[in-house]
Amino acid sequence: MQLKVKFTYDFAEIDGRIPMIVFLDSLSIKERAKIFAYIEKLVELKNCGIHPKENLSKHLDDGIFELRVSFENRISRSFYFYELDKQIIFTHGFIKKEQKTPKSEIEKAKTIRKLWRGGK
Repeated sequence: MQLKVKFTYDFAEIDGRIPMIVFLDSLSIKERAKIFAYIEKLVELKNCGIHPKENLSKHLDDGIFELRVSFENRISRSFYFYELDKQIIFTHGFIKKEQKTPKSEIEKAKTIRKLWRGGK
């Protein structure tokens, strides 16, 4: 019998810092809880073989995705990528201030991914 590997998630650690935790610490407890609920929802959908809808998760560029979470008066974006063994690695997040996701945030996610993979 072959064990089915399930999706899991983790946060990238770069030089002793975890950018996603820094972002989460900047939010209210209620907002933080909502992001964790959406992360769990993403993992659950992936484990059921269901492709998440674009209002939850969207591919941006070069294997970088964003998890979209709306709060009462603002919107957050958390960036992630997929690693071997169905691991979802979150790089960082930010509060969205404009319609389009800034290129600089996508580049930051790519840089964190590169550093994380290099440090493994």
